[in-house]
Amino acid sequence: MDTKEAMIWQKINNVRKTKLSPEWLGEAYTSSDSLSLRIAIAEQLGFLSKEGWITLKQLLKTHGLQPELIQAAGACHQQEAKSFLLQTLKKENEMNIVILEALACWGASISEDLIKRVLREPALRFRLAGLELLKFKAHQLNDSDLLWLSKELLSDIREQVVIKTIKILQRRDSIDICNSIGTVALHGTDCSAEVALMALGSIGSMNSKKILKELANKLPKGRRLDLTKKQILHQSQSSSTL
Repeated sequence: MDTKEAMIWQKINNVRKTKLSPEWLGEAYTSSDSLSLRIAIAEQLGFLSKEGWITLKQLLKTHGLQPELIQAAGACHQQEAKSFLLQTLKKENEMNIVILEALACWGASISEDLIKRVLREPALRFRLAGLELLKFKAHQLNDSDLLWLSKELLSDIREQVVIKTIKILQRRDSIDICNSIGTVALHGTDCSAEVALMALGSIGSMNSKKILKELANKLPKGRRLDLTKKQILHQSQSSSTL
């Protein structure tokens, strides 16, 4: 580490004592610095909201679409930054995963069509990014649309995708939603099945209770059946205290 980098690190590490201006951070950033330092500078700019975005915009113009600058653009939560990210995404020949991840906090205002496109991508990172967008968009969708988007995700071989999907679905309590979660409890991996059963228990509706009772009659002896019975008992106890 050279003297210049060491000095910048020292100031960043003491940021609680001495506030760093966006102008200074912008001058400190160079594409030749170590990745860890560039990330640290960009993060500080992201924390500075509107003032930080002014500097980030100039850095993006000068240095191009560096991942750390894109991530910081999302972290600054400015509408102009969102517009920039969306416009840049449209210009790219392929979907830029870093931009998609940076847009997560604006999921509610992202078009349903774009979220569908992202979720159709098979790569894990794309699906997780799409689910993060869907998490903020879900309240604008009806159960049918939400289930349509989730169907393929619930059968994904990767537990991270299945579990993140369940976490979104469990905010609803319709019979179709509960039935879809119940399918994971029946056919999913041990980990995803456990999350599904806990989700049904937390929903706490007549529909979720119905699905749990159906599962209790289908599951063989073992941990899943024991957990199903535990969730049924928990729901019964909760109902009796109301």
